[in-house]
Amino acid sequence: MASLPDVPYVYQFRLIIIGDSTVGKSSLLRQFTEGKYLEFSDPTVGVDFHAKIVKVDGDSPVKLQLWDTAGQERFRAITRSYYRNAVGGLLVYDITNKQSFENLTSWLSDASQSAEPHKLVFILVGHKADQDKNREVTKQEAMAFAADHDMNYIETSAKAMINIDQAFVLLAENIYNKVQTGAIKIQDGWDGVKRGTTKRGHRNNGVYEGGPRFIPSAGQKKGCCD
Repeated sequence: MASLPDVPYVYQFRLIIIGDSTVGKSSLLRQFTEGKYLEFSDPTVGVDFHAKIVKVDGDSPVKLQLWDTAGQERFRAITRSYYRNAVGGLLVYDITNKQSFENLTSWLSDASQSAEPHKLVFILVGHKADQDKNREVTKQEAMAFAADHDMNYIETSAKAMINIDQAFVLLAENIYNKVQTGAIKIQDGWDGVKRGTTKRGHRNNGVYEGGPRFIPSAGQKKGCCD
């Protein structure tokens, strides 16, 4: 991974990306960090690391440390070791694979138990949104799962470049707001959130206040679940 330029940032958030193998976690992350899409990629072995700086709260730069985890069961023990020092992440499933959606409960439970005493902030990501004609998981099912677990929901596609930046920025904004309100505290010996190299920027009006919501894909009309 190429090193980041020396850009000041307010906070550093350590994030994980979890979900079954083949749901497209690595493709999603590579499109976000490198602007590249590979039709075929080898499964992640253990974990892979990336980083990128995004703007939240209008103009506050935040550095995201992104840990791409393996989806295969045999790597679960390795993946668990990364939960404790994370502040949150993307919970990813494939909208054309119902089993990957049904397995989310297991992934979320595993992450929550391994992260204790910290509570991870997740958003639910339905990937491969460009394959809507092959959909096996409805938006209503996904929204219900997100509401039950107090997280946001967004659909993405690395191939069609749908909601890639939006997914990561949405998660970063949720965490940033919790840090600002004191719901998430910076602690010595914990890498989930660290202070950055510059002072906190000015807070703007219209900061998004948490709670489940659905982010429509490009061209979609807003509806009941916006």
